[in-house]
Amino acid sequence: MNVKRIVLPVGLMAVVLFAAYGSYHKHDTAEANGMNGKPNGMNGKTNGFLEPATDGGNLKTAVFAGGCFWSVEGPFEKLDGVVGVVTGYTGGHTTDPTYEQVSTGNTGHFEAVQVRYDPARISYSQLLQAFWRNTDPTDAEGQFGDRGTEYRSVIFYDGQEQQTAAEASKAALAAQGKFEKPLVTKILPVAEFYEAEDVHQDFFRTHPADYAYNDAASGREAFLDRVWGEDKELKALESPYANFDKAERLKSLTKLQVDVTQHDRDEPPFQNAYWNNAEAGIYVDIVSGEPLFSSKDQYDAGTGWASFTRPLEPGSVVYREVGGFFSDEIQVRSRYADSFLGHVFEDGPEPTGLRYCTNSASLRFIPKDELAQSGYGKYARLFQ
Repeated sequence: MNVKRIVLPVGLMAVVLFAAYGSYHKHDTAEANGMNGKPNGMNGKTNGFLEPATDGGNLKTAVFAGGCFWSVEGPFEKLDGVVGVVTGYTGGHTTDPTYEQVSTGNTGHFEAVQVRYDPARISYSQLLQAFWRNTDPTDAEGQFGDRGTEYRSVIFYDGQEQQTAAEASKAALAAQGKFEKPLVTKILPVAEFYEAEDVHQDFFRTHPADYAYNDAASGREAFLDRVWGEDKELKALESPYANFDKAERLKSLTKLQVDVTQHDRDEPPFQNAYWNNAEAGIYVDIVSGEPLFSSKDQYDAGTGWASFTRPLEPGSVVYREVGGFFSDEIQVRSRYADSFLGHVFEDGPEPTGLRYCTNSASLRFIPKDELAQSGYGKYARLFQ
C-alpha cells in the first residue's frame, strides 16, 4: 500500500506540535502519578545534597532548575566527569512534595536536578556552561512549552565559590550579546532537595522516544539550535594545557613568580609589569600557558594591579573561598596549573560588574601581533 506522507508548512507544524505538547504532557503527568505516588530514596528527602562521596569526599554537587527536569537531566548525564544526576524538587515550602503537588504551582518548588561531579574532571564553571546551553535564560515565566513557576530557571549555589562562579558566568553570557532580552535566571542559595518519583529518574534512558518528543514539541530543541548552533554541545574537556611538567616549568620562574603562583602571595601594587599596560593582546598563565584574560577587558581600577571585567574563556578560571582578616575572599586561580592569580570583587564596571584583581607575576602577556606565532592564533580575531 502506498501511503503518502503529509508535509505541513514549518509554521503550521510548530503550532501543531506545541498544541499537542500540552495535552501530551498532562496525560503523561497523570500516568506518572499513577505509576508511583511516593518519592524514592529516603522518602524523597536528601537533606539538600546526596550522601557524601565514598572516595574521600572528592565529589561535589551542583543544583540547577531549567524547566522540565526530563530535559535538563539528560545533557548533564552525558558529560564526562559527571558521576550521576537526580531529578527532584527544591526551593519550596512543602515537605516531601509529589509531582502532582508541585505541578499545581502552589508548593513554591522548582523542578530541578542535582548533579554530582568530579571536580578533577569537570569544573563547576563548565557545568554552568552546560546549563546555559540547555535553557532559555530570558524567560521569567517558565521554559519553552512548560509554563508556571515550577518551570522557571534557577542556579542554586552552595557557598560563596559557587555563587561567585554563577554570577560571573551569567555576567559573561550577558556580555556576549547572544540574547536580545535581559537574562532573568535567578541565582539563589541551595534549599532542601526532594528526589522525584522513580518514573522521573533517568527519563531520557527509560523513555527515549518520549524524551525526544518532549524536547521537539516544547520548542526547546529548535530554540537551542538557533541560539547556539555548532556551539550547542559543550566542548570536549581535554585541553592542551592540562598535561605539562609543572615542576620543570617552575624552575624557569623567578622567586616572585613562584611566591605568587604557588604560595598565594600578592605582589606590591604599582610595582608590577601589567598594572597599567595599554598594549593589545592576551594574558596567559605563566606556568601552563593557558589563556586567561584579554586586554579588551582590562581597565584601570586605580589599585595598582592589573584588573579585568571577565576571563577570556568562561571556564579558564576557578574560584576558591578563603578566610580573610575581615571577611571571606574569593580567590581566582587558573584551571589547569592551579596558579594563584588574585581575587574577584563585585565592584567592577559594566558589562559584568566584576573586578578580577590580578597579579602580573602570574601572567605572561602575548601582544596581538604575536598571537599566531605563539600558538594563540584563534584569539587574533578579537583585535581585528
